[in-house]
Amino acid sequence: MHVIELVLLCYFGYVSLYSFILSFAGLFYRRINAPEASTIRRVAVLIPAYKEDQVIAGVAQQALQQNYPADCFDVIVVADSLQPATLRKLRSLPIKVVEVSFEKSTKVRALNRAMEVIGDQYDLALILDADNIMERNFIRKMNNLAELGYTAIQARRDPKNENTSMALLDGLSETINNFIYRQGNVSIGLSSSLNGSGMVFEYSIFKEVMAGMDSIGGFDRELELRLLQRGMKVHFSKDTVVFDEKVASHPVFENQRRRWISSHFFYLRKYFLEGWARLLEGNFAFFNSAVLRNIQLPRLLNLGLLTCITVVSFVLRDYLSIQPLVWILLLGLNIVAILFAIPPRFYNMKLLKSVILIPSLFFKMLLLLFRLKGANKSFIHTPHGKIEVNYGKKNTI
Repeated sequence: MHVIELVLLCYFGYVSLYSFILSFAGLFYRRINAPEASTIRRVAVLIPAYKEDQVIAGVAQQALQQNYPADCFDVIVVADSLQPATLRKLRSLPIKVVEVSFEKSTKVRALNRAMEVIGDQYDLALILDADNIMERNFIRKMNNLAELGYTAIQARRDPKNENTSMALLDGLSETINNFIYRQGNVSIGLSSSLNGSGMVFEYSIFKEVMAGMDSIGGFDRELELRLLQRGMKVHFSKDTVVFDEKVASHPVFENQRRRWISSHFFYLRKYFLEGWARLLEGNFAFFNSAVLRNIQLPRLLNLGLLTCITVVSFVLRDYLSIQPLVWILLLGLNIVAILFAIPPRFYNMKLLKSVILIPSLFFKMLLLLFRLKGANKSFIHTPHGKIEVNYGKKNTI
């Protein structure tokens, strides 16, 4: 029993301190007021679209409405398994359409094929999901940051829908991740975690790195690590916003989290030993992204399990060597870290009503740990629906 207690104490002590330190660091994030760039870079806006017939035409139209010279950016839709009517609609727009077809579709294969077709005439690659809507100054802001020498940048993804309790909680989860794993990391000189979309890279570097990848799930995790292998840290631009659709139903939530958790542990195994080797070489940023972050269970599972352990410690306090006060302190550290990360706009009755879903989500995610087999061997698609976004509604945290 004592050995189990010690193992649990080591794990949850680590998780609690990690979250608290990065969340506290996030309070000291410094915004960069980049001046207007003297160079107008050519930008490839790459939008992989796999069976996204409902949303892709609207997203492509929105992407054209940037406050940036029209002849200096191209919107490229990578069309995978789209309907003929959707393709006709896309070709009526002033964009580029690259049709692709694979035995096993992945975002990496789609992006690599698109870059083969469009060539090397671009300075920056901007990656969007098929449901993403950029703020109107998105490209201009990224160009300004590129002028300062940033070669890999992650924008802030904000929820564009809070139409269900599930969507609200999903958006809140991403907001907390932004604060801890992006804002907090950058504040102490580490690399921001990548988010899969709303990302901008120096085009030639992105093309070269992607050419050596064939990731199925969680390609952003591997991309981040391959950049860190080159000594390139990802900058987090809190003031550059892309709106992202959040999952609104339980089945979609379960599929998405199953894919995320599977990729989480897949890349932990793949890069675990290299992470320690890089640490010995002085590359702590790589070690952080490859090991320290990946070795943790998802935040909801950590909170749920720690809560259960705290309750059990009270019931069995006469038989345990670690007293309940220790578990209460660790649980408190986690809660404080989360409170640091939640912006004021989330504190409302909608959130209070959504909280009742958390126990059921915890048990669903716990069960997903036993259903991970094969999740990283095939592409698990997250469907999207038509949702309008109100520019400017959520542009500040």
